[in-house]
Amino acid sequence: MTEKRPIIAVDAMGGDNAPAEIVAGALLAARAYDADIVLVGDEAQIQPLLGIDTPTNIRIVHAPDSVPMDQHASQALRRSGTTSLGVAVSMVKSGDADAVVSAGNSGAFLAIALIKLRTIEGIARPAIATVWPALKGPTVLLDSGANVDCSADELVQFARIGCVYAEDVLGRPNPSVGLLSIGEEPEKGNAVVKEANALLMQAGLNFQGNVEGRDLPLGASERGPIDVVVCDGFVGNVILKFYESVAPMIVKLIGEKGVSHDVLESAMETLDYATTGGAPLLGVKGVSIIAHGKSSSTAIRNALHVAARSVETGMSAHIGQRLAQRAAAQQGVA
Repeated sequence: MTEKRPIIAVDAMGGDNAPAEIVAGALLAARAYDADIVLVGDEAQIQPLLGIDTPTNIRIVHAPDSVPMDQHASQALRRSGTTSLGVAVSMVKSGDADAVVSAGNSGAFLAIALIKLRTIEGIARPAIATVWPALKGPTVLLDSGANVDCSADELVQFARIGCVYAEDVLGRPNPSVGLLSIGEEPEKGNAVVKEANALLMQAGLNFQGNVEGRDLPLGASERGPIDVVVCDGFVGNVILKFYESVAPMIVKLIGEKGVSHDVLESAMETLDYATTGGAPLLGVKGVSIIAHGKSSSTAIRNALHVAARSVETGMSAHIGQRLAQRAAAQQGVA
């Protein structure tokens, strides 16, 4: 664990509610956490939002342009030298920041982070890890959108890096792993999932076997709690988008029966993405946190907390160490 005070670059112009909610969330985080926060974006728009009582641990780095939410990743890459997202990522690359947070164009964020930051040695493909609200407590789901098609080896690697995140950020010792499939039996699933199941059995992880979609809201299967759920990015993103719609639907349906709106909102709070704030892009150097495009100030504050915690625990270095240890062990067996 590092004692260094985290420096977090925030894409102040990224997201549906930027820059107002991004700046408001950064102010909340600056007052709550022991971290230096750098708002990257159009200074003329950001400065008036800070007010007169600005915390000393927040400052602005000017970037004249921004990345539209619908801009193609290749265009965003070409313009990254002057955009708030590109400059924020570059700060991590240069060592001027330890982490970057953005609620902006996630495809552009992924592309810019991959090109500028590169992957940790041993990582085939990085994965987006979403902290999944469940009855037994938060569960890490990955990949939730970075890789549509994955090999069995990549799914095993996702399990490894997901375990590091569960340990470092969620505080789960020896995290349990489940492989998302259409049945608990090892022979259930497509060819990649069946191969991944066999590999995970020999991976030296706390692998609990296949889990089904019905296990996700519980955060557990019949064999016990599940801390890390692994799937490809296509399946993960479909599930994520579906899950986001569940809480509003339940609130509406039950509200029509006369139940208090305040009571409903309180009950559904654990299903709100704002409570977790952001999803880390695991496998790239440094810390990159992808926040929801509709992030409120609360969501941004919590995303900054995730970033700070990831830096403080040395999560990125921890992932590299785990992969190096595994590679050394495999060479020893060979």
